[in-house]
Amino acid sequence: MLFKTKSAKKEVVFLSVDELKRLEVYKFSQPRLEDVKNMFIFCCYTGLAFAEMEALEEKHINIGFDGLKWISMERKKTGRVINIPLLPKALEILKLYEEEDFLLPVISKQRFNSYLKEIAAIIGIEKRLTHHIARKTFASTVLLYNNVPMEIVGELLGHSNMSITQEYYGKVVMKKVSDEIKKLNRRI
Repeated sequence: MLFKTKSAKKEVVFLSVDELKRLEVYKFSQPRLEDVKNMFIFCCYTGLAFAEMEALEEKHINIGFDGLKWISMERKKTGRVINIPLLPKALEILKLYEEEDFLLPVISKQRFNSYLKEIAAIIGIEKRLTHHIARKTFASTVLLYNNVPMEIVGELLGHSNMSITQEYYGKVVMKKVSDEIKKLNRRI
């Protein structure tokens, strides 16, 4: 009765800088794959979960205190308001759909993830791509690997407390520390 199982900690899977670049430059001849690629990359640079990407409307994009465009919306999972600056790559993707009646194409999560498997096979990414990997790529490859502090990563992801961010991305930070020490060793 008093026995409690421990849940196994999953390894954080995200795209490397090289994989993200390969995805960004690849042009698909099929519009459905090109759209899914664009939406996935958009989320790699915003960290939006699928529910937020799906609900994104013009009213959620505002000019911030700094004169730049920001996404401001309520996170479905936690109910917290998230504010995410739109990086240049995310703005480029929004521009692709300016002439449409929507900010981003609408597609079901199942179909989205199914198309991501096709995309991964075509490009040669050997990871099981899902939409959530875009969110993890934002946190790891885009933010942490570019020296954004863990507190800001947690805030941009809309985590309810810092321990969630540290639990999931602590190993990513350790890899960054290891990479920096290796660079330092070569210089010394």
